[in-house]
Amino acid sequence: MMMNPNFQKVLMKPTRPERSAFFIFSFFFLLFLCAVASINGVRIDTFLKFGSCTFFSGNSSSNNNDFLNSISTSGAAAADDDIRILIGILTLPDQYHRRHFLRMIYGTQSPAGAKIDVKFVFCNLTKEDQKILVALEIMRYDDIIILNCSENMNKGKTYTYFSSLPEILNSSDSPSSPPYHYVMKADDDTYLRLDSLVESLKPLPREDLYYGYVIPCPSMDPFVHYMSGMGYLVSWDVVEWIRVSEIPRKHMDGPEDKVFGDWMREGRRGRNRKTAKWAMYNYPEPPTRCTHELWPNTVAVHLLKNQEKWIQTLKYFNVTKNLRPSKLYHIP
Repeated sequence: MMMNPNFQKVLMKPTRPERSAFFIFSFFFLLFLCAVASINGVRIDTFLKFGSCTFFSGNSSSNNNDFLNSISTSGAAAADDDIRILIGILTLPDQYHRRHFLRMIYGTQSPAGAKIDVKFVFCNLTKEDQKILVALEIMRYDDIIILNCSENMNKGKTYTYFSSLPEILNSSDSPSSPPYHYVMKADDDTYLRLDSLVESLKPLPREDLYYGYVIPCPSMDPFVHYMSGMGYLVSWDVVEWIRVSEIPRKHMDGPEDKVFGDWMREGRRGRNRKTAKWAMYNYPEPPTRCTHELWPNTVAVHLLKNQEKWIQTLKYFNVTKNLRPSKLYHIP
């Protein structure tokens, strides 16, 4: 049966009032969506970022490295006034298990108001297995600095560490802004509590600073001698001075922390000094003039030479308190 052509046109083509009503409805519906989006703080770029994370996941390895390599406030880019700290843990290439352990220790700390990079520092690799295993570590974690030196403790390794940093880290993009406000040298048997470290640094100057645990142990005068090798920190301008000065270059041999203190004295550096005693101390056992019982106001505990001492220290500071409940595990 043939349909009336005029009737067919009526069915296929809406009348002008119907089209107007449709456009008006669509317009107000779009306004409604915009209002909802505005109320909920939704932005178009958020969706774009979500899309880039979903569809361009080839950078996921790099993002993971950034997370493991940098401990910063709430995972976001550090604000301009946040403290930037580089902690170099001097260790040995073969200390694989120690590095993995320390990655857990520092990777589970989230200090507020700071961006802290923790790096493991050692000299040139000398074994074939190191060249493979250390390379894999770098590919996975990107938290290793290999210095151009022969492995040593008291024959210039500390000097090579500090003096190499300006060349390694300075950027031509922002020459007036240092990559870090402070640089720290720490031992791999030292436990640093990053929140406490940041809080202790906030009121201090960001120039010509020398910070740590002053030696001799009974002294509270930061100018009396030098800061213990458990962990001492200087401002970036001191790092740059070490690179260009003849004083440290001509005096490298000897106990590295004492030698560093000699540089500061002879170069008239570290006019701003801070001893963090007794927030920094040696593990309580065996008792000496440098030990202290574990207590809440702690920045660093030193001489954690075995797992038992590490476990006792971590247990005291309740480092697993933020473990979330899950059906995947049961830890009483």
